[in-house]
Amino acid sequence: MKRNVPLLGFFFGMIMPVIGFFLVYLILFHSYTFNDFTKYLIHTHEKAATVISLSILLNVIPFIYFTSKRLDLSARGVFVATMLYAVLIVLLRFVWN
Repeated sequence: MKRNVPLLGFFFGMIMPVIGFFLVYLILFHSYTFNDFTKYLIHTHEKAATVISLSILLNVIPFIYFTSKRLDLSARGVFVATMLYAVLIVLLRFVWN
């Protein structure tokens, strides 16, 4: 995979936190059903911000991969996706209380 395009990085930057979300659910909240877990996050925005913060840690994997392979435009796409998630976290934590 030698495609150095920001859209590829953006795609990975948006998908990896979704995978991370499911991993956070499986590791930390496995006693809840998934439906109860999502309802809980919808009603407690601060906890949702925490779960999303843990989920975006998975973006480190494609970012390091792209930078080590000198695919800087793809790494930039991962960074932009991470910043969009960061805006969502700030909104959840401080605005939508």
